[in-house]
Amino acid sequence: MNRVEKPIKRSRLRQILGKEYFILKRKLNWSFDGKSYSKSIEKEEYANIIFEHKSMILRPLKDVDMYLQENKQTNLRLAVRHLDKIIIKPNEVFSIWKLVGRPTKQKGYLEGLVLNNGKIDKDIGGGLCQIGNLLFWIFAHSPLTIKERYRHGYDVFPDVKRKVPFGAGATLAYNYVDLQVKNETENSFKLELWLDETHLNGRLSTKNSIDKKYEIQERNHIIKTEFWGGNTRHNQIVKIITDEKGEKTEELLVENHAIMMYDPFLTE
Repeated sequence: MNRVEKPIKRSRLRQILGKEYFILKRKLNWSFDGKSYSKSIEKEEYANIIFEHKSMILRPLKDVDMYLQENKQTNLRLAVRHLDKIIIKPNEVFSIWKLVGRPTKQKGYLEGLVLNNGKIDKDIGGGLCQIGNLLFWIFAHSPLTIKERYRHGYDVFPDVKRKVPFGAGATLAYNYVDLQVKNETENSFKLELWLDETHLNGRLSTKNSIDKKYEIQERNHIIKTEFWGGNTRHNQIVKIITDEKGEKTEELLVENHAIMMYDPFLTE
């Protein structure tokens, strides 16, 4: 596993200027990269469900004001409107930020939880990473090819009732920290997202059935103490594909390397 260096602290001004630079760079990239991005919406039902998952919206977190979680619910609802019932056609690229756009106060987005250099902070549109986490887990259980995915460099909260492996998600920051997948098959996929009273729900379906099955496993999970004194966490997320003959192949999806912001050796 890779060694994790001690993080570099940057000034607030440099963070803001850097963010706007990368936002502009991504907008220019959208205009000239020649990709065909998913944008079609269909109400027609796709009968073949590939995978579905849900995640709790209001999760009490240590040292986090609950109103930030409640605001997250509003932010998720606004963003989901742009993603629900999107069709990912053959050769198209699905991009969260290309569809959702910039979350601003003028659009109704509220302050929500964000992570800033491993510390809890708040910002307009905070909490949308829950969409990235949910969609990464769904897409990982499908034939879609993950083209762009980022992970927080910090492991901020201990595992409490974790249902998926550590690092099996995707962080988001408009618009340069994105989750993108490409449909390199001849099938069309339909994404459905919705909120109920307690959970963010997602489902991926296909127009035509597929014969393969997909399973995700965590490998090589370790916790290390670095030379500079901090603890780091590492693992690999592997996709296991079973074809119609029962033969299995494996694909390394991602590796995760994160600085731990809590003591992993404390007892519960």
